[in-house]
Amino acid sequence: MSVIRNILFSGVGGQGILLASELTAEALLQAGYDVKKSEVHGMAQRGGSVTAQLRYGERVYSPLIDPGTADIQMAFEMMEAVRYLPYLKQDSTVIVNTQKILPPSVATGQAVYPENVLDELSKRDIRVIGVDAFAIAKEAGEVRTANVALVGALSVHLDVEATVFESIIEQRVPQRFLKENMKAFAGGRAAGGE
Repeated sequence: MSVIRNILFSGVGGQGILLASELTAEALLQAGYDVKKSEVHGMAQRGGSVTAQLRYGERVYSPLIDPGTADIQMAFEMMEAVRYLPYLKQDSTVIVNTQKILPPSVATGQAVYPENVLDELSKRDIRVIGVDAFAIAKEAGEVRTANVALVGALSVHLDVEATVFESIIEQRVPQRFLKENMKAFAGGRAAGGE
């Protein structure tokens, strides 16, 4: 039986989660894997939770990840990393953007954003890699490249050459933003290895 690997992308609407999952899926396809992907848009336009589930291996029959089976979670926001903890297993890797995006309940004062989210994640039997994707994107010259910075961080943990990702980014990103996206991808790769 072939090994199936599971990647859960989680965040809030507007962070570029779907593009990040598409870039990753295309890279894995080009590397010779069978890939299945599912997306949940939710309240994406209003800053609501958005997820994408991606499974890859020699032969994959379903795009859905069962709770307790995700090998990697790529969390675009810290609280979203916590929200999807039930999908993780012992020895999962969580690549988490250290950016805080306050949910409406916190922004209106009805709730409080928890302190030390990364510390709480680190107490579990999972590998936590904090990446300041927003800072990497700013350094690249375009804050909207944070999602590509996170793809760079993820790419370090996949058996796919960086050049495959770079080729796909060249194909998918508008030419006027290509240089910034390439810089963000490289910055993410540097941050993703810890």
